[in-house]
Amino acid sequence: METLKFDLSRNDGKFKIMHAVNNGPCHNRYAGTPRRTNFEEYKALGIPYARNHDASFLDAYGGEHTVDISAIFPNFDADVSSPESYDFTCTDEYISVTKDAGTETFYRLGQKIEHTIKKYHTMPPKDFKKWAEICEHIIRHYNEGWADGFYYDIQYWEIWNEPDLAWDDAPPVKKLTWGGVKTEFFDLYEVAAKHLKSCFPKLKIGGPALAGNEEWAREFLFEMKKRNVEIDFFSWHIYCDCPEALVGRSERIKKHMVDAGYENAESILNEWNYVHDWSDIVTAFRTIIDTKGAAFTMACMSAAQHSSTDMLMYYDARPTLWNGLFDGISLKPIKGYYPFKWFSYLYRECEKEVLCDSSAENIYTLCGVDKNGKAAIIVTYYNDAEGLCDKDICIDIGRNGKYEVYRIDNEHSPEDTEKCDKLNFTLKHNTSLFIKEI
Repeated sequence: METLKFDLSRNDGKFKIMHAVNNGPCHNRYAGTPRRTNFEEYKALGIPYARNHDASFLDAYGGEHTVDISAIFPNFDADVSSPESYDFTCTDEYISVTKDAGTETFYRLGQKIEHTIKKYHTMPPKDFKKWAEICEHIIRHYNEGWADGFYYDIQYWEIWNEPDLAWDDAPPVKKLTWGGVKTEFFDLYEVAAKHLKSCFPKLKIGGPALAGNEEWAREFLFEMKKRNVEIDFFSWHIYCDCPEALVGRSERIKKHMVDAGYENAESILNEWNYVHDWSDIVTAFRTIIDTKGAAFTMACMSAAQHSSTDMLMYYDARPTLWNGLFDGISLKPIKGYYPFKWFSYLYRECEKEVLCDSSAENIYTLCGVDKNGKAAIIVTYYNDAEGLCDKDICIDIGRNGKYEVYRIDNEHSPEDTEKCDKLNFTLKHNTSLFIKEI
């Protein structure tokens, strides 16, 4: 038996935002007939931020009329200063529904990924300054009431998505997110970031939602520093099969940021999920919605809490094959919903985190203490390998007590409650426990 010891007198800091997501709830308030909705279940999670990338794939959010620059400002030759040039209707509704669920929008300025044989909106804008001015007016609409807008005080504004996904000389069909070359993107980013920061000095302007090319990232960061471009956050992505890969990239990204002089910028991982092998994506999709996928999610949240990453944003809460939170047909919670529910409890209720004083192979832990001194503990036994043996663990918090226990495994519903006064457990491979002292 392996012992996991927590000294509850310690204070190892606050819980970070590891339970943000991409995209909001499904709730069409103006549909002529009843529609599927997960609004109440989504709201119950207390998701702090939802990045709105790829929202335009989903009709429930407004489809192709939503979020993307090309949707809001459909005629690039139109007058940038005229409200009549903009179509905010569907995006207004989408952001409003998300806000009603208690979730702030993390706004991606740019375009969705285009998997089609022809690319329509991922080529470099023909006028970088005008593109920046369009972004300016979108921000003014949502934060300053411009064009019958709102006063949402949206803080995070991200410039583009995955400009590094294809190499410069790739054929057009391979350029899913940025149709130009690297230097063109550097120019766009400089123009847009400087313009937006001059207009909104207190907002967080950043990007570029790196797909994964760390050499590209390092060159981007050093080039922006040379051009005196302020970066409030650096955003990046990873799809992997183990928390160690996520944490490894997190530390390398942070080093690139520090080396380039952006040590004070936030490091935000705003796309992540399970992939073992991109050539076998079907297995990834099956894993994401099962018990193993839930354990992967919980293990990554736990490991990232102890990394240099400042915020974690899961891809995706939008009904899609990447969604491990909600059933694709009913939109009701599945097992991957509960890591977000559990972490939200720690983030909302616990005044401090307590690190585990011991370690065990393939075990990931979180522990918080609430204002009444009661402990809440999450333990996950995860590894991507198949057929690992059961693991016996003992949790030692230095005192006796009574506890409620919830499990994510193949034999229990995550809503079932066990009560006990001993913290000894046998964990099957890819199991998570949530333990609340009562």
